[in-house]
Formats: sequence, structure tokens, C-alpha cells
Amino acid sequence: MTSPSYADQDVVDVLTADHREIEALFVELESRQGTPEHRRQLADVVIAELVRHAVAEEMYVYPAARKALPDGRKVAEHEISEHSDAERTMKDLEGVDPSDPRFDELLGHLTSTIRHHVQDEEGDLFPRLRAAVAREELVELAGKVATAKKAAPTRPHPAAPDHPPANKLLGPGAGLVDRMRDALTGRTTSMAELREHQR
Repeated sequence: MTSPSYADQDVVDVLTADHREIEALFVELESRQGTPEHRRQLADVVIAELVRHAVAEEMYVYPAARKALPDGRKVAEHEISEHSDAERTMKDLEGVDPSDPRFDELLGHLTSTIRHHVQDEEGDLFPRLRAAVAREELVELAGKVATAKKAAPTRPHPAAPDHPPANKLLGPGAGLVDRMRDALTGRTTSMAELREHQR
């Protein structure tokens, strides 16, 4: 059986796939295997993936929830609040060496926060969105999320706007600066780069 084409996926499929990739990275980090350099690279990839994912949700998914769900504003604000907590933790984690005991403390807080967030989204928000929003719109949102993730920041910016239109205006600029910093410092921000380093 062949896997579905991208056009067959809706935004819930795309975001759920992101959740699985992030969980796999968490499990690898929690195993405490590998060199400190490898753990740093894994943490950098987790941070970049989470930031891109969160920015895309804040740009497109939460506004759709606000519009489509009777309590959409409350749901969106709750999810954004969880993103803010995770982003502050990621900002701290970014500056801690993997050999420092704080690294695993911060990682533990981040994994706990994100796992709770994923449970909220997959158990409540995503099924409700699928019930309330036309499939065509959900597929269109998948494309918008994928595009947003390409231009999104790769580093946490806890003070950055997290609501449209400000986040849509400022996010790509922050993303460009982050990608330039990543290139200059050799920071790993994707699974493909991580696999390349492992060769």
C-alpha cells in the first residue's frame, strides 16, 4: 500500500505527524544515550521543530478554531498559553550544556508540557476541528501550515507576538534571522541535518 499523497492530508494529519516526530526525539533524548554533542544537536532539532510547529498553529490553526468552535477563543488561548510556557523552557534549554544537570531538568519540564499539550490537541481540539470545519478547508490549512513552517523561526522568541496579524508579519523576519544564525553557527535544526551529522 502506498502512503497518501500530501494533497490527501488535512491539517490534523500534518500536525499529528509532527507530534510523532517530536515524541521520537524526546524518547531518544530521555534515553541519555550518545555524546553531549549529539544530545545538544537532538535538543536543537526538538526546539526548532517545536517552534516551527507552534508558530504555524498560532498563525492558522488557532484562528480556525476561534472561528469554527463555540468556545474557540478559550481553546485557542489555552493552547497559546501552553506554547508560551514551552517556549520559555526552550529558551532556557537553548543555553544549557547537556552535561549540566539543569539540561535534564529543563528537558523533563519541556517533555511534560508538550506531552500534555499534544494530549489536549489530539484528544479534544483536533477531533472538534474535523467535526466543525469542511475537509477542503482542513486540507487548505495543511498547505498553509507547511508553508508557514518553512519561513518560521527556528529558535524560541518568548516575547514575540503569538496572534495574527502581528505574528504573520513578524514571524518570517525572525525566521530569516534565525536561519542565518543557524547557518553561521552550524546549529542543527532538522532531522535531515542530524542524520547527515551522524554519517
